[in-house]
Amino acid sequence: LPPLFSAASPNCRALIPRLNMGGASPGGPAWENGSLAPGVPLFLAAAVLIPLIYVVVCVIGLGGNTLVIHIVLHYSKTESVTNIYILNLAIADELFMLGLPFLAVQNSLQAWPFGPFMCRLVMTVDSINQFTSIFCLTVMSVDRYLAVVHPIRSSKWRRPPVAKVVNGTVWALSFLVVLPVVIFANIQKAGGTCNISWPQPANIWRAAFIIYTSTVGFFCPLLIICLCYLLIVFKIRSSGKKVHATSTKRRKSERKVTRMVVIVVAVFVFCWLPFYALNIINLLVSLPRPLG
Repeated sequence: LPPLFSAASPNCRALIPRLNMGGASPGGPAWENGSLAPGVPLFLAAAVLIPLIYVVVCVIGLGGNTLVIHIVLHYSKTESVTNIYILNLAIADELFMLGLPFLAVQNSLQAWPFGPFMCRLVMTVDSINQFTSIFCLTVMSVDRYLAVVHPIRSSKWRRPPVAKVVNGTVWALSFLVVLPVVIFANIQKAGGTCNISWPQPANIWRAAFIIYTSTVGFFCPLLIICLCYLLIVFKIRSSGKKVHATSTKRRKSERKVTRMVVIVVAVFVFCWLPFYALNIINLLVSLPRPLG
């Protein structure tokens, strides 16, 4: 989750080399013993850049999701299953954005100034909404699969009351997934940042949590999303062959669907892979090295 790889963490400092101003070029930056200005490590620059990114993402995200919620609630003529899922996704993203200013302040100050209660609350809310957002995207992919591949058989399941139950289940499942965050989130004694205080052996707990959240929160949803959209593409293409549809319009429709599938999967990977990849790299860096 975001604080797992904050600029204030010791492992993050180990990953970012220190740079030093000086060297052969007068007045210009140059590498010298892995540092860029005496006493000014690069992770301090990240303490300015990361909060700025958080603020920009927060402003854009709040504006965009507020607009989506407003449109779905006030301009939708019917209560459709798709709109219910979109509304749930927008609410999850909106709540996730509300936690970013707190993380921005922590990265800027290199400490958590809001107290232990807010630490646990912010980490819990952020974590729940992060997984809710991912699970919503997965549910929407399954819903698209049912609508395209099994339109008749799935009609009794693709109803607004069922969609609301599914949304409630998604929130409950997200809470269960992040239960370790609810229990162990606290202000760190060393450094004063808000993070997870794992019991001993901390390395094993932390490694298990990162592997577990990466599997449940990224790799499994990615597999389901890819499978659903691949089956949708196969269904559309096989339907075209059955009716001997070789028209230009049909081929354009197939290409449009295929392109949409590629874009959806690519955006999901682009948005989430760096986060989980950095957590895994952070984990590998912090593993104890064998003696000798």
